Amino acid sequence: MESTANNPHMKVVVIGAGLGGCACALALKNQGFEVVVYEKLRQFKRLGDSLGLGENALKLLRRWGGQQLYDTLTKIGNQAELMQIRRWQDGKILAQQPLMDMAGYIGHRGDYHEVFLQAVRDAGIEILMNHEIVAFDEDEPSVTLADGQEVTADVVIGADGIKSRARELVLGFKDHPRSSGYSCFRAYFPGSHLKEDPLCKDLTDHNCVNIWIGDDTHVVQNTLRGGEEFNWILTRKISHEKDLEITESWFQEGDMNEVFKCIGGLDERIVAAIKKTPNCLDWKICYRDPLPTWVSKSHKVVLLGDSCHPHLPTSAQGASQAAESSAVLAICLKLAGRDNVALATRTYEKLRFARTRQSQTNGEDLRDRWHSALKSVNEGIEIDPESIKMRNRPLYAFDAEADTMQRWNTVSSQVAEELKTGNISPLFETRATATVA
Repeated sequence: MESTANNPHMKVVVIGAGLGGCACALALKNQGFEVVVYEKLRQFKRLGDSLGLGENALKLLRRWGGQQLYDTLTKIGNQAELMQIRRWQDGKILAQQPLMDMAGYIGHRGDYHEVFLQAVRDAGIEILMNHEIVAFDEDEPSVTLADGQEVTADVVIGADGIKSRARELVLGFKDHPRSSGYSCFRAYFPGSHLKEDPLCKDLTDHNCVNIWIGDDTHVVQNTLRGGEEFNWILTRKISHEKDLEITESWFQEGDMNEVFKCIGGLDERIVAAIKKTPNCLDWKICYRDPLPTWVSKSHKVVLLGDSCHPHLPTSAQGASQAAESSAVLAICLKLAGRDNVALATRTYEKLRFARTRQSQTNGEDLRDRWHSALKSVNEGIEIDPESIKMRNRPLYAFDAEADTMQRWNTVSSQVAEELKTGNISPLFETRATATVA
């Protein structure tokens, strides 16, 4: 493999071949690095349901994988022009806005993932499946596989998701998720049988996205491929203490009888679709406080994506922000050079933290606005449509690569001074960091 002038033979190990890991591998390859990806699963299945990719991510993926990759990804997504935000009880449209303002292109996570994986392979990047990381040496740095093999690199990137093992190394302890106080029932299934029900006709005869908002609850519905695939997500505030004790899992089977208890008074059209749902998942939305750092003490192990900046579903930006982080980290490593990994990784986290935090809080803000909007209506006050619209549009114009090039000198100079003094300022003041300070 050819090397860049600044980074002769620089090798990067990426842990995790999810969407974030794949995006990271593409970004690194685009900057001329030698990349290998390790994934603990034997094979991937078509897991999950709806996921959005915004133009802020798609513009990067087009640079890394070409117009064909861009076109393939956008064809996966919902092609509806508008989304409707509706009143819980009768489906009255309270606001409309372009679907691109919501999440960009909304498609099945598994379909997007398959395209990401193929793009990585097409780029000549090796993805080693069934290779679980069981230990780290952050000073080498290196990773040890379950079979005992040790793999060294110049940088190790933990893109290993919400239950990241790399995060434990970076933090120095195992952090435990906290309940967000909310839970999702999620279902994705063939929608052909719904077309036989006249109540479901408006939801199944074309691609569409509808959102019903109620008191402390909302339902998002997504129809893909002209009604051939149907997805709904019901988010509710948790009211039972026992629900708070369930650990986060994408595989917790849901109880449809519990779902039926949550849809009292809901618009009969979406109720009819939910009642014809074969099964669902019960996903307790867990929360993690912002981390004080994304980088290990040696500066050579660094976190990316859900391992350091997980998003709520209402942010509709989790995968897109992982792509942005990939772009920034790759350029930082390129600009700093092989002999100055510390400058690269520490500059990366400072460039990214405020941006990802804004995206995360957008999701929290939207959920709260949706869940409280009808409480005002019940008091006889009309809803201002602008008060319930998604506010992601400003995120899409952002160019992560251009922003990194523009801000590199200023931020890297600050980081260089911190590295010189040994006084690395935390990204976020947790109780622990405040106590240490």
